[in-house]
Amino acid sequence: MTLTNNDFKTLLINLKTELSKLEQENTEASAAVELDQQKVGRLSRMDAMQTQAMSQEAKRRRALKLARIELALKQIEDDDYGHCVECDEPIAQARLQFDPTATMCVVCANKLEQPTTIN
Repeated sequence: MTLTNNDFKTLLINLKTELSKLEQENTEASAAVELDQQKVGRLSRMDAMQTQAMSQEAKRRRALKLARIELALKQIEDDDYGHCVECDEPIAQARLQFDPTATMCVVCANKLEQPTTIN
């Protein structure tokens, strides 16, 4: 099944809504850890600090994903969606269905992941 830009726009808006809801729900988990010795034991504080760090990283990743969604939505508006930013070839539908925020075709993405060797 071939998806249109409107289909991808709907996917992206739904993903954006879902991420925004997660952001609202997880605000409490990234709050500062209280260091009151009487209230919380050492291990509980360590757990709270670990939970806080994980929550902050998840927040950073959500913000990055939201930025990529905004970029994809702008590309749809500009009628430039679905083309590789490196080679300007069309990005495969299957790749866009898997990740509607993809900005590179598989060939160009693989080139970036290949380690360079020094002779």
